[in-house]
Amino acid sequence: MKFAWVRVASLVLAFSSIPAEEADARWPQWRGPHANGIAAATELQTTWSRGNNVKWIAPLPAWAGSTPVVWGKRIFLVSPSAGKPKSESNDPETGDDARPDRRATLGPRSNPGGSELMLLALSREDGAVLWQRELDSGNRLHRKDNEASPSPVTDGRHVWAVTGTGVVSAFDMDGDKVWSRDLQEAFGPFGLKFGYSSSPLLHDDVLIVQVLHGTNTDDPSYIVALDAHTGETRWRHERETDALAESPDAYTTPALLKVDGKSQVIISGADYVTAHDVKTGAELWRAAGLNPEKRKNYRVVGSPVVVDGVIYAPTRQRPLLALRPGGELLWKFEGSAAPDVPTPVSDGKYVYMIDDKGLASCLDAKTGKTVWGPERTTVGTVSASPILAAGKIYIVNENAVTTVLKAGPEFGILATNELDGSYTLSSPVAVGSQLLIRTGTHLYCIE
Repeated sequence: MKFAWVRVASLVLAFSSIPAEEADARWPQWRGPHANGIAAATELQTTWSRGNNVKWIAPLPAWAGSTPVVWGKRIFLVSPSAGKPKSESNDPETGDDARPDRRATLGPRSNPGGSELMLLALSREDGAVLWQRELDSGNRLHRKDNEASPSPVTDGRHVWAVTGTGVVSAFDMDGDKVWSRDLQEAFGPFGLKFGYSSSPLLHDDVLIVQVLHGTNTDDPSYIVALDAHTGETRWRHERETDALAESPDAYTTPALLKVDGKSQVIISGADYVTAHDVKTGAELWRAAGLNPEKRKNYRVVGSPVVVDGVIYAPTRQRPLLALRPGGELLWKFEGSAAPDVPTPVSDGKYVYMIDDKGLASCLDAKTGKTVWGPERTTVGTVSASPILAAGKIYIVNENAVTTVLKAGPEFGILATNELDGSYTLSSPVAVGSQLLIRTGTHLYCIE
């Protein structure tokens, strides 16, 4: 498959190589270098449009929620091929088979992609495709999810990708496949109501993948660690829960916590936050409180964030928990504008969060007290997670509109920037002096 790569005409002559000081710029996983949504970038643009402060534009074959990852001069992203996927299910409430006209009402979501699931490597210099590889086939639509929702991860020597179909693959930086495994074939079918979308966690030489499900299966949830070099199973731990109905399902991504120099894997969802030994998967502790009323629809989407030894764990809007190592509750937030889908971002002093309706709030990271908010930032739904960079908070809504806020104890909107208006779920990425925004149709490099 070949794509015609388009650049902004007025800037074609201005293209140049990435400066040497930026050559090692990294955003190696979803949520960035430290998995907390914070970028080291100091010279990011505040204002832009399709014809202003855009270095290049790369068209994409279809929309997906996965975030690009970056190492040096290469960008990696997962995408469905062009075309139409299979319907999501025969679910009487959500399946396309129950409502054959549903795709016609998707509006900006009308290009959810074809059957093939692809890993693309792009040049950070001009957006050109360096290579692309097929990961699997069988893409399906699950409301806001397709099988290209998990973000890849890289260490600069290899890149690993997980698809919603359960296939895990490793490639070297030139696109040569190292290994591939099918988790559903090895451990049983996924049983989430709205498809699988958790991103993998890379730690040392293991790739850690969580499968928290229960709506459509009686099989146990589990965490599995794969040898990053061979794909062989290092360990697999079944994660117990008494969550009901849809509540066992979690679309979260694992986080890493260090305690006394030792790493713990933090898993959030299915009514609990748990910590696991990174070498064995054994559960070290668990904290309840994500679903205090034991409701049946408390699936969790927002992922845990670890900053300065504190774990911030969102749930289905509220409560947002702040936990100390060991699971001790530091504070909880039960305000009306807590996030559901977007993961919060914190610098250890403040916790910034955006709810699905575009209302932003700032909390004191140590006490949970409201510093400001909720404040209106955008009109429209927000599913992407905000990032914090250069003293600014970048919030992208589903219409590819980015609101830039001033970070700190006073609320202030610095800019509102529009792009192509297409269906946008992916979180923004900041590397060097560049901001990457994946919309439903294109990848934009803002600089």
